Amino acid sequence: MTHMAPVILEQPPLLAVRPPETVSMRTRDGLRLDADLYRPDGVGPWPVLLLRLACGRRTAMTSHYAHPRWYAARGYVVVVQDVRGRGTSEGRFRPFEAEREDGADAVAWAASLPGSNGTVGMYGSGYAGMAQLLALGERPAALRAVVPALAGWDVFTDWATEGGAFRLADAMGWALHCAAESARRLEDGAAYRALLEAIRSLPLDDEIPSRPRVLREYARHCHYDDWLTTPGPGGSWDELSPRHALSGGGGEVSILQIGGWYDPRLTGTVAAHEALSAGDGTVRLLVGPWDRRGVALHAGLDSVKPSDLPSFDALQLGWFDRFLKGEMNGADRGGPIRLFDVLERRWRDLPALPPAALPLHLSSDGLATRRGGVLREGAPDEAFLDVLVHDPRDPVPTVGGHAVPDAGQRDRAAIDARPDVAVYDTPQLAAPLTLSGQASLEIWVEADAPSFDVSAVLSAVLPDGRVLPLSQGHARVEPGGEQRPMPVALRALCATLPAGSALRLGLAGSCFPAYPVNPGTGAEPGETRLVDAQPITLLIHGGGARPSRLLLPARG
Repeated sequence: MTHMAPVILEQPPLLAVRPPETVSMRTRDGLRLDADLYRPDGVGPWPVLLLRLACGRRTAMTSHYAHPRWYAARGYVVVVQDVRGRGTSEGRFRPFEAEREDGADAVAWAASLPGSNGTVGMYGSGYAGMAQLLALGERPAALRAVVPALAGWDVFTDWATEGGAFRLADAMGWALHCAAESARRLEDGAAYRALLEAIRSLPLDDEIPSRPRVLREYARHCHYDDWLTTPGPGGSWDELSPRHALSGGGGEVSILQIGGWYDPRLTGTVAAHEALSAGDGTVRLLVGPWDRRGVALHAGLDSVKPSDLPSFDALQLGWFDRFLKGEMNGADRGGPIRLFDVLERRWRDLPALPPAALPLHLSSDGLATRRGGVLREGAPDEAFLDVLVHDPRDPVPTVGGHAVPDAGQRDRAAIDARPDVAVYDTPQLAAPLTLSGQASLEIWVEADAPSFDVSAVLSAVLPDGRVLPLSQGHARVEPGGEQRPMPVALRALCATLPAGSALRLGLAGSCFPAYPVNPGTGAEPGETRLVDAQPITLLIHGGGARPSRLLLPARG
Protein backbone atom coordinates (compact mmCIF):
# COMPACT_ATOMS: atom_id res chain seq x y z
CA MET A 1 0.00 0.00 0.00
CA THR A 2 1.43 3.36 -0.97
CA HIS A 3 1.80 5.83 1.89
CA MET A 4 -0.41 8.27 -0.01
CA ALA A 5 -3.40 5.95 0.24
CA PRO A 6 -5.50 6.22 3.41
CA VAL A 7 -5.05 4.04 6.45
CA ILE A 8 -7.80 1.41 6.46
CA LEU A 9 -10.16 2.47 9.22
CA GLU A 10 -13.65 1.36 10.10
CA GLN A 11 -15.74 2.82 7.30
CA PRO A 12 -19.14 4.41 7.91
CA PRO A 13 -22.06 2.82 6.06
CA LEU A 14 -22.48 3.93 2.48
CA LEU A 15 -25.07 6.59 1.82
CA ALA A 16 -27.93 6.28 -0.60
CA VAL A 17 -27.50 8.50 -3.66
CA ARG A 18 -30.23 10.62 -5.20
CA PRO A 19 -30.96 10.35 -8.93
CA PRO A 20 -28.68 12.69 -10.89
CA GLU A 21 -29.88 16.17 -11.70
CA THR A 22 -28.88 18.40 -14.60
CA VAL A 23 -27.85 21.82 -13.32
CA SER A 24 -26.43 24.88 -15.04
CA MET A 25 -24.33 27.94 -14.27
CA ARG A 26 -23.34 31.12 -16.08
CA THR A 27 -19.74 32.09 -16.72
CA ARG A 28 -18.57 35.65 -16.11
CA ASP A 29 -19.13 36.38 -19.82
CA GLY A 30 -22.67 34.96 -19.75
CA LEU A 31 -22.36 31.47 -21.26
CA ARG A 32 -24.32 28.53 -19.86
CA LEU A 33 -22.31 25.51 -18.70
CA ASP A 34 -24.22 22.31 -17.97
CA ALA A 35 -23.41 19.67 -15.38
CA ASP A 36 -24.73 16.48 -13.81
CA LEU A 37 -25.11 16.65 -10.03
CA TYR A 38 -24.91 13.61 -7.73
CA ARG A 39 -25.85 14.09 -4.06
CA PRO A 40 -26.05 11.78 -1.07
CA ASP A 41 -29.61 11.17 0.10
CA GLY A 42 -29.07 12.19 3.68
CA VAL A 43 -28.31 14.97 6.10
CA GLY A 44 -25.44 17.15 4.90
CA PRO A 45 -23.70 19.34 4.24
CA TRP A 46 -20.87 17.68 2.31
CA PRO A 47 -17.74 18.74 0.45
CA VAL A 48 -18.04 19.05 -3.33
CA LEU A 49 -15.94 17.21 -5.92
CA LEU A 50 -15.81 18.95 -9.30
CA LEU A 51 -14.86 17.16 -12.52
CA ARG A 52 -14.71 19.39 -15.62
CA LEU A 53 -14.61 17.42 -18.88
CA ALA A 54 -13.90 18.08 -22.55
CA CYS A 55 -14.89 14.52 -23.51
CA GLY A 56 -18.57 14.80 -22.52
CA ARG A 57 -19.99 14.73 -19.01
CA ARG A 58 -22.16 11.67 -19.69
CA THR A 59 -19.04 9.52 -19.75
CA ALA A 60 -18.12 10.82 -16.26
CA MET A 61 -14.54 9.80 -17.21
CA THR A 62 -15.28 6.25 -16.09
CA SER A 63 -12.37 5.19 -18.31
CA HIS A 64 -10.14 6.35 -15.43
CA TYR A 65 -12.34 6.68 -12.34
CA ALA A 66 -15.26 5.14 -10.49
CA HIS A 67 -18.66 6.53 -11.39
CA PRO A 68 -19.60 9.72 -9.47
CA ARG A 69 -22.20 7.71 -7.54
CA TRP A 70 -19.30 5.89 -5.84
CA TYR A 71 -18.01 9.18 -4.40
CA ALA A 72 -21.48 10.46 -3.54
CA ALA A 73 -22.13 7.29 -1.52
CA ARG A 74 -19.04 8.17 0.53
CA GLY A 75 -20.24 11.60 1.51
CA TYR A 76 -19.52 13.99 -1.36
CA VAL A 77 -21.59 16.14 -3.66
CA VAL A 78 -20.19 15.38 -7.12
CA VAL A 79 -20.49 17.79 -10.06
CA VAL A 80 -19.51 16.60 -13.55
CA GLN A 81 -19.46 19.57 -15.91
CA ASP A 82 -19.10 19.96 -19.68
CA VAL A 83 -16.47 22.64 -20.32
CA ARG A 84 -17.24 25.48 -22.70
CA GLY A 85 -18.24 24.24 -26.15
CA ARG A 86 -18.43 20.54 -25.19
CA GLY A 87 -21.41 18.30 -24.49
CA THR A 88 -24.41 20.61 -24.07
CA SER A 89 -22.52 23.61 -22.70
CA GLU A 90 -22.65 26.82 -24.71
CA GLY A 91 -19.73 28.45 -26.49
CA ARG A 92 -16.91 27.37 -28.75
CA PHE A 93 -14.29 24.92 -27.54
CA ARG A 94 -10.73 26.17 -27.91
CA PRO A 95 -8.38 23.96 -25.88
CA PHE A 96 -7.35 25.49 -22.55
CA GLU A 97 -8.27 29.07 -23.55
CA ALA A 98 -11.14 29.55 -21.07
CA GLU A 99 -10.37 26.97 -18.40
CA ARG A 100 -8.73 29.39 -15.98
CA GLU A 101 -11.68 31.79 -15.67
CA ASP A 102 -14.42 29.20 -16.28
CA GLY A 103 -12.84 26.83 -13.78
CA ALA A 104 -12.72 29.48 -11.06
CA ASP A 105 -16.35 30.42 -11.77
CA ALA A 106 -17.33 26.75 -11.59
CA VAL A 107 -15.60 26.30 -8.22
CA ALA A 108 -17.44 29.28 -6.71
CA TRP A 109 -20.75 28.07 -8.15
CA ALA A 110 -20.23 24.48 -6.96
CA ALA A 111 -19.46 25.70 -3.44
CA SER A 112 -22.90 27.35 -3.34
CA LEU A 113 -24.94 24.33 -4.46
CA PRO A 114 -27.57 22.81 -2.16
CA GLY A 115 -25.95 20.30 0.18
CA SER A 116 -22.47 21.83 -0.14
CA ASN A 117 -20.46 22.77 2.92
CA GLY A 118 -18.63 25.42 0.89
CA THR A 119 -15.39 23.51 0.24
CA VAL A 120 -14.42 22.09 -3.16
CA GLY A 121 -11.93 19.55 -4.48
CA MET A 122 -11.21 18.87 -8.14
CA TYR A 123 -10.12 15.73 -9.91
CA GLY A 124 -9.61 14.44 -13.44
CA SER A 125 -7.00 13.13 -15.86
CA GLY A 126 -5.37 14.58 -18.98
CA TYR A 127 -7.30 17.66 -20.12
CA ALA A 128 -9.36 17.56 -16.90
CA GLY A 129 -6.08 17.57 -14.95
CA MET A 130 -4.87 20.66 -16.79
CA ALA A 131 -8.26 22.30 -16.17
CA GLN A 132 -7.71 21.89 -12.41
CA LEU A 133 -4.30 23.53 -12.52
CA LEU A 134 -5.58 26.41 -14.66
CA ALA A 135 -8.50 27.03 -12.28
CA LEU A 136 -6.02 26.99 -9.40
CA GLY A 137 -4.24 29.89 -11.11
CA GLU A 138 -7.26 32.09 -10.29
CA ARG A 139 -6.97 31.20 -6.56
CA PRO A 140 -10.72 30.49 -6.01
CA ALA A 141 -11.40 30.73 -2.28
CA ALA A 142 -13.47 27.54 -1.99
CA LEU A 143 -10.86 25.30 -3.67
CA ARG A 144 -8.99 23.32 -1.01
CA ALA A 145 -7.60 20.21 -2.77
CA VAL A 146 -6.84 19.03 -6.31
CA VAL A 147 -5.69 15.69 -7.74
CA PRO A 148 -4.56 16.23 -11.36
CA ALA A 149 -3.53 12.99 -13.04
CA LEU A 150 -1.48 12.49 -16.21
CA ALA A 151 -1.81 16.19 -16.97
CA GLY A 152 1.45 18.01 -17.74
CA TRP A 153 2.43 21.63 -17.13
CA ASP A 154 3.10 23.44 -20.41
CA VAL A 155 0.85 23.03 -23.45
CA PHE A 156 3.61 23.60 -26.00
CA THR A 157 6.20 21.19 -24.57
CA ASP A 158 3.86 18.62 -22.97
CA TRP A 159 0.98 18.45 -25.45
CA ALA A 160 2.08 19.84 -28.85
CA THR A 161 5.81 19.13 -29.12
CA GLU A 162 8.73 17.29 -27.56
CA GLY A 163 12.34 18.28 -28.05
CA GLY A 164 11.32 20.58 -30.91
CA ALA A 165 9.43 17.84 -32.79
CA PHE A 166 5.65 17.84 -33.22
CA ARG A 167 3.89 15.07 -31.25
CA LEU A 168 2.31 13.67 -34.38
CA ALA A 169 0.27 10.62 -33.36
CA ASP A 170 -0.73 12.00 -29.96
CA ALA A 171 -1.71 15.47 -31.20
CA MET A 172 -3.45 14.12 -34.31
CA GLY A 173 -5.46 11.53 -32.40
CA TRP A 174 -6.70 14.06 -29.85
CA ALA A 175 -7.48 16.65 -32.55
CA LEU A 176 -9.60 14.11 -34.43
CA HIS A 177 -11.58 13.39 -31.27
CA CYS A 178 -12.08 17.13 -30.69
CA ALA A 179 -13.16 17.66 -34.29
CA ALA A 180 -15.59 14.74 -34.17
CA GLU A 181 -17.27 16.16 -31.05
CA SER A 182 -17.56 19.58 -32.71
CA ALA A 183 -19.09 18.00 -35.81
CA ARG A 184 -21.56 16.06 -33.66
CA ARG A 185 -22.68 19.22 -31.86
CA LEU A 186 -23.30 20.89 -35.24
CA GLU A 187 -25.04 17.75 -36.59
CA ASP A 188 -22.55 17.62 -39.45
CA GLY A 189 -23.05 13.95 -40.24
CA ALA A 190 -20.59 13.68 -43.14
CA ALA A 191 -17.78 15.24 -41.12
CA TYR A 192 -18.58 13.11 -38.09
CA ARG A 193 -18.40 9.85 -40.08
CA ALA A 194 -15.14 10.82 -41.79
CA LEU A 195 -13.54 11.88 -38.52
CA LEU A 196 -14.61 8.71 -36.71
CA GLU A 197 -13.05 6.63 -39.47
CA ALA A 198 -9.80 8.59 -39.11
CA ILE A 199 -9.83 8.08 -35.32
CA ARG A 200 -10.02 4.31 -35.81
CA SER A 201 -7.09 4.35 -38.25
CA LEU A 202 -4.88 7.44 -38.14
CA PRO A 203 -4.35 8.76 -41.71
CA LEU A 204 -0.56 8.75 -41.44
CA ASP A 205 0.06 7.70 -45.05
CA ASP A 206 -1.61 10.78 -46.52
CA GLU A 207 0.24 12.86 -49.11
CA ILE A 208 1.07 15.29 -46.29
CA PRO A 209 1.36 12.92 -43.30
CA SER A 210 1.33 15.64 -40.64
CA ARG A 211 -1.67 17.41 -42.18
CA PRO A 212 -3.92 14.75 -43.68
CA ARG A 213 -6.80 15.54 -45.95
CA VAL A 214 -9.50 14.85 -43.34
CA LEU A 215 -8.05 17.47 -40.99
CA ARG A 216 -7.55 19.94 -43.84
CA GLU A 217 -11.13 19.48 -44.98
CA TYR A 218 -12.59 19.83 -41.49
CA ALA A 219 -10.05 22.27 -40.02
CA ARG A 220 -12.94 24.48 -38.88
CA HIS A 221 -13.89 21.85 -36.31
CA CYS A 222 -10.68 21.82 -34.24
CA HIS A 223 -7.41 23.46 -33.20
CA TYR A 224 -4.99 21.21 -35.10
CA ASP A 225 -3.78 23.71 -37.70
CA ASP A 226 -3.09 26.31 -35.00
CA TRP A 227 -1.02 23.84 -32.99
CA LEU A 228 0.85 22.69 -36.07
CA THR A 229 1.80 26.18 -37.25
CA THR A 230 2.07 28.45 -34.18
CA PRO A 231 5.74 28.92 -33.21
CA GLY A 232 6.81 28.47 -29.63
CA PRO A 233 7.59 28.26 -26.84
CA GLY A 234 6.26 31.37 -25.16
CA GLY A 235 3.88 33.83 -26.77
CA SER A 236 0.29 32.65 -27.05
CA TRP A 237 1.25 29.23 -25.69
CA ASP A 238 1.92 30.76 -22.28
CA GLU A 239 -1.67 31.95 -22.00
CA LEU A 240 -2.85 28.32 -22.26
CA SER A 241 -0.45 26.81 -19.74
CA PRO A 242 -0.56 26.17 -15.99
CA ARG A 243 3.18 26.86 -15.96
CA HIS A 244 2.38 30.51 -16.69
CA ALA A 245 -0.81 30.71 -14.61
CA LEU A 246 0.88 29.24 -11.53
CA SER A 247 4.25 30.96 -11.75
CA GLY A 248 3.78 32.07 -8.14
CA GLY A 249 3.00 28.56 -6.82
CA GLY A 250 -0.26 26.90 -5.83
CA GLY A 251 -0.98 28.82 -2.63
CA GLU A 252 -2.48 26.89 0.27
CA VAL A 253 -4.29 24.26 -1.80
CA SER A 254 -3.29 20.63 -1.12
CA ILE A 255 -2.06 19.04 -4.35
CA LEU A 256 -1.60 15.37 -5.16
CA GLN A 257 -0.21 14.84 -8.66
CA ILE A 258 -0.40 11.39 -10.23
CA GLY A 259 2.03 10.72 -13.07
CA GLY A 260 2.64 7.71 -15.29
CA TRP A 261 5.95 6.32 -16.56
CA TYR A 262 4.26 5.70 -19.94
CA ASP A 263 2.28 8.94 -20.09
CA PRO A 264 3.53 11.44 -22.72
CA ARG A 265 3.17 14.32 -20.24
CA LEU A 266 5.31 12.97 -17.39
CA THR A 267 8.12 15.51 -17.83
CA GLY A 268 5.61 18.31 -17.32
CA THR A 269 4.13 16.55 -14.29
CA VAL A 270 7.59 16.43 -12.70
CA ALA A 271 8.24 20.09 -13.53
CA ALA A 272 4.86 21.03 -12.04
CA HIS A 273 5.72 19.29 -8.77
CA GLU A 274 8.94 21.25 -8.45
CA ALA A 275 7.19 24.56 -9.13
CA LEU A 276 4.12 23.91 -6.96
CA SER A 277 6.24 22.80 -4.01
CA ALA A 278 7.09 26.47 -3.50
CA GLY A 279 3.52 27.08 -2.27
CA ASP A 280 2.13 26.80 1.26
CA GLY A 281 -0.07 23.75 0.72
CA THR A 282 0.82 20.07 1.02
CA VAL A 283 2.25 18.94 -2.33
CA ARG A 284 2.89 15.31 -3.26
CA LEU A 285 3.94 13.51 -6.45
CA LEU A 286 3.28 9.83 -7.14
CA VAL A 287 4.46 8.17 -10.37
CA GLY A 288 3.33 4.65 -11.25
CA PRO A 289 3.41 2.35 -14.29
CA TRP A 290 0.41 4.00 -15.95
CA ASP A 291 -0.04 5.10 -19.54
CA ARG A 292 -2.06 8.13 -20.70
CA ARG A 293 -5.30 6.14 -20.37
CA GLY A 294 -4.58 5.29 -16.74
CA VAL A 295 -3.86 1.67 -17.59
CA ALA A 296 -1.18 -0.02 -15.47
CA LEU A 297 1.31 -1.84 -17.69
CA HIS A 298 3.15 -4.86 -16.31
CA ALA A 299 6.24 -6.48 -17.78
CA GLY A 300 8.63 -6.63 -14.85
CA LEU A 301 10.48 -9.44 -13.17
CA ASP A 302 8.20 -10.22 -10.24
CA SER A 303 4.54 -11.01 -9.90
CA VAL A 304 2.28 -8.06 -9.16
CA LYS A 305 0.20 -8.07 -5.97
CA PRO A 306 -3.07 -6.10 -5.85
CA SER A 307 -1.64 -3.92 -3.07
CA ASP A 308 1.25 -2.82 -5.33
CA LEU A 309 -0.92 -0.40 -7.28
CA PRO A 310 -3.68 1.51 -5.51
CA SER A 311 -6.37 2.78 -7.86
CA PHE A 312 -6.75 6.44 -8.74
CA ASP A 313 -10.01 6.30 -6.76
CA ALA A 314 -8.37 5.03 -3.56
CA LEU A 315 -5.59 7.59 -3.83
CA GLN A 316 -7.80 10.60 -4.32
CA LEU A 317 -10.56 9.52 -1.92
CA GLY A 318 -7.94 9.36 0.83
CA TRP A 319 -6.61 12.77 -0.23
CA PHE A 320 -10.05 14.37 -0.24
CA ASP A 321 -11.07 12.73 3.05
CA ARG A 322 -7.90 14.18 4.60
CA PHE A 323 -8.11 17.73 3.25
CA LEU A 324 -11.85 18.27 2.68
CA LYS A 325 -13.19 16.32 5.67
CA GLY A 326 -10.23 16.64 8.03
CA GLU A 327 -9.88 12.91 8.62
CA MET A 328 -6.49 11.95 10.05
CA ASN A 329 -6.11 8.97 7.72
CA GLY A 330 -2.42 9.35 6.94
CA ALA A 331 -2.94 10.14 3.25
CA ASP A 332 -0.39 12.96 3.57
CA ARG A 333 2.25 11.02 5.47
CA GLY A 334 5.68 10.28 4.07
CA GLY A 335 7.95 12.23 1.75
CA PRO A 336 7.04 14.49 -1.16
CA ILE A 337 7.85 12.01 -3.96
CA ARG A 338 6.98 8.34 -4.35
CA LEU A 339 8.04 6.36 -7.43
CA PHE A 340 7.15 2.87 -8.58
CA ASP A 341 10.22 0.82 -9.54
CA VAL A 342 9.14 -0.70 -12.87
CA LEU A 343 11.46 -3.71 -12.66
CA GLU A 344 11.57 -4.49 -8.95
CA ARG A 345 7.85 -3.78 -8.49
CA ARG A 346 8.12 -1.75 -5.31
CA TRP A 347 7.63 1.86 -4.26
CA ARG A 348 10.55 4.16 -3.52
CA ASP A 349 10.38 7.38 -1.52
CA LEU A 350 12.55 10.37 -2.39
CA PRO A 351 12.79 13.90 -0.96
CA ALA A 352 13.57 15.17 -4.48
CA LEU A 353 14.48 13.72 -7.86
CA PRO A 354 18.26 13.22 -8.06
CA PRO A 355 19.84 15.05 -11.02
CA ALA A 356 21.57 13.44 -13.98
CA ALA A 357 25.13 13.31 -12.65
CA LEU A 358 26.68 9.85 -13.15
CA PRO A 359 28.40 9.71 -16.58
CA LEU A 360 28.62 6.66 -18.81
CA HIS A 361 30.59 7.29 -22.00
CA LEU A 362 29.82 5.91 -25.45
CA SER A 363 32.56 3.77 -26.94
CA SER A 364 32.66 1.92 -30.24
CA ASP A 365 34.79 0.40 -32.97
CA GLY A 366 32.56 2.10 -35.54
CA LEU A 367 30.12 -0.79 -35.80
CA ALA A 368 27.46 0.17 -33.25
CA THR A 369 24.76 -0.36 -35.89
CA ARG A 370 26.05 -3.87 -36.58
CA ARG A 371 27.35 -5.52 -33.42
CA GLY A 372 26.86 -2.75 -30.89
CA GLY A 373 29.03 -0.36 -28.96
CA VAL A 374 29.77 -0.02 -25.26
CA LEU A 375 28.70 2.19 -22.35
CA ARG A 376 31.67 2.60 -20.01
CA GLU A 377 32.57 4.66 -16.95
CA GLY A 378 35.68 6.33 -18.36
CA ALA A 379 35.90 8.28 -21.60
CA PRO A 380 37.78 6.39 -24.34
CA ASP A 381 41.10 7.97 -25.26
CA GLU A 382 40.73 7.19 -28.95
CA ALA A 383 38.10 8.99 -30.99
CA PHE A 384 35.52 6.90 -32.84
CA LEU A 385 32.83 7.49 -35.45
CA ASP A 386 29.58 5.57 -35.91
CA VAL A 387 27.61 6.18 -39.11
CA LEU A 388 23.83 5.78 -39.06
CA VAL A 389 21.62 6.18 -42.13
CA HIS A 390 17.98 7.16 -41.72
CA ASP A 391 15.79 6.07 -44.66
CA PRO A 392 12.43 7.92 -44.70
CA ARG A 393 10.83 5.08 -46.70
CA ASP A 394 11.31 2.80 -43.68
CA PRO A 395 11.58 4.96 -40.56
CA VAL A 396 12.35 3.41 -37.18
CA PRO A 397 8.90 2.75 -35.71
CA THR A 398 7.54 3.83 -32.35
CA VAL A 399 7.76 0.89 -29.95
CA GLY A 400 7.37 1.18 -26.19
CA GLY A 401 8.24 3.93 -23.77
CA HIS A 402 5.94 6.93 -23.46
CA ALA A 403 5.47 7.72 -27.15
CA VAL A 404 2.02 7.26 -28.63
CA PRO A 405 0.63 5.11 -30.23
CA ASP A 406 2.54 2.10 -28.86
CA ALA A 407 3.46 3.21 -25.35
CA GLY A 408 4.41 0.81 -22.58
CA GLN A 409 6.98 -1.83 -21.70
CA ARG A 410 7.21 -3.26 -25.21
CA ASP A 411 10.14 -5.51 -26.05
CA ARG A 412 12.52 -3.48 -28.25
CA ALA A 413 14.93 -6.31 -29.12
CA ALA A 414 13.81 -6.43 -32.77
CA ILE A 415 13.99 -2.63 -33.12
CA ASP A 416 17.51 -2.50 -31.68
CA ALA A 417 18.62 -5.15 -34.17
CA ARG A 418 17.81 -2.87 -37.14
CA PRO A 419 20.80 -1.55 -39.13
CA ASP A 420 19.55 2.04 -38.71
CA VAL A 421 19.76 1.87 -34.90
CA ALA A 422 23.06 2.30 -33.03
CA VAL A 423 23.17 0.56 -29.65
CA TYR A 424 25.61 0.89 -26.74
CA ASP A 425 25.51 -1.58 -23.83
CA THR A 426 27.12 -1.78 -20.43
CA PRO A 427 28.78 -5.07 -19.50
CA GLN A 428 26.49 -7.46 -17.67
CA LEU A 429 25.92 -6.21 -14.14
CA ALA A 430 27.52 -8.16 -11.33
CA ALA A 431 25.11 -6.62 -8.79
CA PRO A 432 21.72 -4.89 -9.01
CA LEU A 433 21.75 -1.28 -10.21
CA THR A 434 19.09 1.19 -9.11
CA LEU A 435 18.41 4.23 -11.28
CA SER A 436 15.95 6.66 -9.75
CA GLY A 437 15.72 10.28 -10.89
CA GLN A 438 16.59 12.35 -13.94
CA ALA A 439 18.62 11.25 -16.98
CA SER A 440 20.07 13.06 -19.98
CA LEU A 441 22.32 12.59 -23.00
CA GLU A 442 25.14 14.73 -24.39
CA ILE A 443 26.00 13.56 -27.88
CA TRP A 444 28.38 14.82 -30.54
CA VAL A 445 26.40 14.34 -33.73
CA GLU A 446 26.26 15.92 -37.17
CA ALA A 447 24.36 15.18 -40.36
CA ASP A 448 24.51 15.70 -44.10
CA ALA A 449 21.19 17.57 -44.01
CA PRO A 450 20.19 21.01 -42.67
CA SER A 451 17.71 19.39 -40.27
CA PHE A 452 17.66 15.99 -38.57
CA ASP A 453 16.23 14.11 -35.59
CA VAL A 454 17.82 12.09 -32.82
CA SER A 455 15.70 9.55 -30.98
CA ALA A 456 17.29 8.10 -27.84
CA VAL A 457 15.92 5.18 -25.81
CA LEU A 458 17.42 3.93 -22.56
CA SER A 459 16.51 0.27 -21.96
CA ALA A 460 17.20 -2.67 -19.67
CA VAL A 461 18.54 -5.76 -21.43
CA LEU A 462 17.20 -8.50 -19.15
CA PRO A 463 18.79 -11.93 -18.64
CA ASP A 464 15.93 -13.56 -20.57
CA GLY A 465 16.74 -11.44 -23.67
CA ARG A 466 13.93 -8.90 -23.41
CA VAL A 467 14.81 -5.25 -23.98
CA LEU A 468 12.45 -3.06 -21.95
CA PRO A 469 12.47 0.75 -22.30
CA LEU A 470 13.12 2.76 -19.13
CA SER A 471 13.45 6.32 -20.45
CA GLN A 472 13.29 8.08 -23.78
CA GLY A 473 14.04 11.41 -25.42
CA HIS A 474 13.60 12.96 -28.85
CA ALA A 475 15.26 16.05 -30.32
CA ARG A 476 14.83 17.83 -33.65
CA VAL A 477 17.70 19.98 -34.95
CA GLU A 478 16.55 22.82 -37.17
CA PRO A 479 18.83 24.50 -39.75
CA GLY A 480 21.54 26.41 -37.92
CA GLY A 481 20.52 24.95 -34.57
CA GLU A 482 23.35 22.48 -34.00
CA GLN A 483 24.96 22.42 -30.56
CA ARG A 484 28.24 20.76 -29.67
CA PRO A 485 27.62 18.52 -27.83
CA MET A 486 23.90 18.20 -28.52
CA PRO A 487 21.73 17.80 -25.39
CA VAL A 488 18.87 15.30 -25.51
CA ALA A 489 16.59 15.47 -22.47
CA LEU A 490 15.57 12.01 -21.29
CA ARG A 491 12.63 11.43 -18.99
CA ALA A 492 12.84 10.62 -15.31
CA LEU A 493 12.97 6.91 -14.45
CA CYS A 494 12.88 4.49 -11.56
CA ALA A 495 14.13 0.95 -12.14
CA THR A 496 16.40 -1.58 -10.46
CA LEU A 497 18.26 -3.66 -13.03
CA PRO A 498 19.00 -7.17 -11.70
CA ALA A 499 22.39 -8.82 -11.71
CA GLY A 500 23.09 -10.38 -15.10
CA SER A 501 21.24 -7.66 -16.99
CA ALA A 502 22.72 -4.67 -18.86
CA LEU A 503 21.83 -1.06 -19.58
CA ARG A 504 21.42 -0.07 -23.24
CA LEU A 505 21.28 3.23 -25.10
CA GLY A 506 19.69 3.05 -28.54
CA LEU A 507 20.01 5.91 -31.06
CA ALA A 508 18.03 6.41 -34.26
CA GLY A 509 17.08 9.15 -36.72
CA SER A 510 13.32 8.68 -36.36
CA CYS A 511 10.52 7.45 -34.10
CA PHE A 512 7.46 7.33 -36.35
CA PRO A 513 4.54 7.99 -35.98
CA ALA A 514 5.15 9.48 -32.54
CA TYR A 515 6.97 12.30 -34.37
CA PRO A 516 6.94 13.25 -38.06
CA VAL A 517 9.67 11.88 -40.31
CA ASN A 518 12.21 14.66 -40.69
CA PRO A 519 12.57 15.38 -44.43
CA GLY A 520 16.05 16.86 -43.90
CA THR A 521 15.13 20.10 -45.62
CA GLY A 522 14.08 22.20 -42.65
CA ALA A 523 10.50 22.47 -43.97
CA GLU A 524 7.65 22.57 -41.46
CA PRO A 525 5.79 19.26 -40.88
CA GLY A 526 2.52 20.65 -42.23
CA GLU A 527 4.25 21.55 -45.49
CA THR A 528 6.18 18.30 -45.97
CA ARG A 529 4.90 15.74 -48.46
CA LEU A 530 5.83 12.08 -48.35
CA VAL A 531 7.80 12.50 -51.55
CA ASP A 532 9.89 15.36 -50.11
CA ALA A 533 11.77 13.36 -47.48
CA GLN A 534 15.37 12.39 -48.21
CA PRO A 535 17.76 9.89 -46.56
CA ILE A 536 19.91 11.46 -43.84
CA THR A 537 23.32 10.26 -42.72
CA LEU A 538 24.11 10.85 -39.05
CA LEU A 539 27.69 10.86 -37.78
CA ILE A 540 27.95 9.96 -34.09
CA HIS A 541 31.27 10.97 -32.54
CA GLY A 542 32.75 9.90 -29.24
CA GLY A 543 35.99 9.68 -27.32
CA GLY A 544 38.99 12.02 -27.57
CA ALA A 545 37.99 15.67 -27.88
CA ARG A 546 34.32 14.84 -28.56
CA PRO A 547 33.14 12.57 -25.73
CA SER A 548 29.48 11.58 -26.08
CA ARG A 549 28.03 10.51 -22.76
CA LEU A 550 24.90 9.39 -20.97
CA LEU A 551 24.18 11.02 -17.59
CA LEU A 552 22.32 8.92 -15.02
CA PRO A 553 20.77 9.82 -11.68
CA ALA A 554 22.26 7.36 -9.21
CA ARG A 555 24.07 4.13 -8.60
CA GLY A 556 22.84 1.66 -6.02
